[in-house]
This record gives sequence, structure tokens and C-alpha cells, in this order.
Amino acid sequence: MPEIVLDNLCKSFDGVVAANGLSLTIADGEYVCILGPTGAGKTTCMRMVCGLTHPDSGKVYLDGKDVTEDSVDSRNATMLSQTYALFPHLNVYENVMFAPRIKGWPEDSSKQIVRSMLHMVHLEQKAEWRPDELSGGQQQRIALARALASGSKVLLLDEPLRALDARLRINLRKELRSLAKEMNLTCIHVTHDQDEALEMADKIAVIRNGRIIQFGTPRDVFENPATPFVANFVGRSNTLVGKVVSNGDVTVVETDSGLRMSARGSDLPVGSEAVVTVKTGFTKLVKLIADTDPEVFATGVVERVLYEGVTITVEVGVEGLGLISASLPNRKYDDYSVGDRVGITWVPSKASVFPMPPEGLEEEMRLD
Repeated sequence: MPEIVLDNLCKSFDGVVAANGLSLTIADGEYVCILGPTGAGKTTCMRMVCGLTHPDSGKVYLDGKDVTEDSVDSRNATMLSQTYALFPHLNVYENVMFAPRIKGWPEDSSKQIVRSMLHMVHLEQKAEWRPDELSGGQQQRIALARALASGSKVLLLDEPLRALDARLRINLRKELRSLAKEMNLTCIHVTHDQDEALEMADKIAVIRNGRIIQFGTPRDVFENPATPFVANFVGRSNTLVGKVVSNGDVTVVETDSGLRMSARGSDLPVGSEAVVTVKTGFTKLVKLIADTDPEVFATGVVERVLYEGVTITVEVGVEGLGLISASLPNRKYDDYSVGDRVGITWVPSKASVFPMPPEGLEEEMRLD
């Protein structure tokens, strides 16, 4: 199983920067999701790994070897696009047989490989069917089987589940990851779907403007975002601005309206402008018995209660702050009604605190 190293890759297309010092190391057998907004450089990154795009500068290493100048065929990496690119005139068996036949492998061993791949994706009974006779999910699995039959140890997936309906997409997340692990593959999976990345990945690389801005486990990226952008992009967050009143084990930040909120410890200078983010799932609501409650940092009025299946979102309007949202278990749906007055609180260690970005918060949070 090869390690993948991207070393300071840069790439521009007609003056538009797609990779800007992009660096990333993916260990043997890791399933890594590259997560970012449209135009962040996700697909360009993958195309440079497999050799379809040549970087303007920087290096690509596979298993310790510099392959930057190597051809696509010599890299032992297969890219599976979101369109699947099945040959419409070939049946399922012939589509999966394509790579072994092109590579000139012995016929008997090629047939055994194809049978194994079709069995692995549970479609051996449809070997004679053509792609247009298959569902979208079946086409995805055939495209995966064809990629696996190539013998490649690096699998590159470019939003492979994007076109599928929600139920099938959730089922195939599990299948795809399980297949990759069973085959001992090193995988890069490009997506803009945070739920997909959180569920499937060993590690998540958050990319923006052609640079990796955070790389870590799904839990680390979700709970310990490196920047306000990551906090906002991976999981829904409340974002508040104020000035640092005190720092240390707990950072206290005061808003312009005089509300004081606590966040995790930092060494941000007292008096400096700061950004506090807290996931909606870590935001707690307290039913007020009196007008004030020492446990809460702000009070507000419930403006909307949204039913979302296993969870609900309660949106609270707070004077001087705007809307603050809390995600709660659906059993609490009847506990809140529009017009209720509630308090807002959270555990300080669950709230991230950052210095105000030099370019301003609006630019930091921009998705395009």
C-alpha cells in the first residue's frame, strides 16, 4: 500500500490559482476525504496525484518515489469520476474486464479477478446487463469494480456519490469504505458533503483557495477547528464577535452589547478582537424561571422551531447578537414554542476562540 505525499504543489489555469502551496501526506491504507467548497481546488489536487494534471511547481510522491513527471499509466493510481464513465456498448462483465485485457494479463487470471470484483460489489448476477439497464447505485458499484480490477493500490474518488438519492448515498458510503479497507487501498475521496466526509474518512483535509488549512481525524476537525472558516464549514456553528476580557484556562470575550461569553483557553491579548464559534449541537438552552439566570450568558426569544427528524433546531433571537441556534434531540420538540423566553449557555471547552482574521470575518467565512 503506497504512501501519498504532495509537496508544495502549485497550479494555475489562465491566471486562476487552483493549487497554492498544497501539501499533504496520506499514510498507507488511509481513507482521506478532501473537503471544501466549490472551486477550492479539490479535483485539481486529485488530478495531480494521478497524473492527469501537471503541477506548475512542487512534487508528487507515491510510496517514496517522485512521480511528478511519470505518466498516468505508471502511477498505479485509478481515478473514479462522478460520471462513472462506463462504456455504454459493453456489458457489466466487459466493463470490468477492460483494464485486465488492456494490460495483457493472462485470460484465466483476468476472468478470476473480474468474477471476484463482481462478487465483491454484489452484482455478479447482472454480468450480462448493459450500463443503461442499471440503477445509478449499480453503475457506481460497477465503476468501482472496474477501478479495483485494474490492480491499482491508490483509489481516487471524485464526488462518486453526488448524483445518488439520499438513501442510496448513505448505504453506499458504508459499502465503499468497507471495500476500500478490504482491498487494502490508499484512498482519496473528494467531496463537498461534510456528513459524507465525517462518516467515511480516517482523516479529513479541509481545502480552501488551493491550500490545506486543516488535516486531522473527523472528530478533531469537527470539535477543534483550526480557523473560523473550518468551524463554519464543518458542522453548523454559532459565530460571535467581541473583545477579550481575560485569558488563561478560560477565555472571556465581551460583545459590543456587553454580553460576556466563555470559551476554551487561549493566550489572545486582553483587549484584542476575537471570534468565538460553538457548534449548534454544543449550544444549550435553559428555560428561564426568572428574568435572569447566572448560568446563562444571554437570553432571547424563540423565533423558530425546525423539526429535522432525529433532531430539532431552535432559533433564538438575542438583542444585539441576532439569531443563535441550538440543535436538540427531537424528544424536546414540544418543549419549545415561538415566543418562549430562554437562556443560552455552553460548556466553555466546547467553544473555540480565534483572533479576528486580518481580512475580516466576512471574507474569512466566504464560501466561493
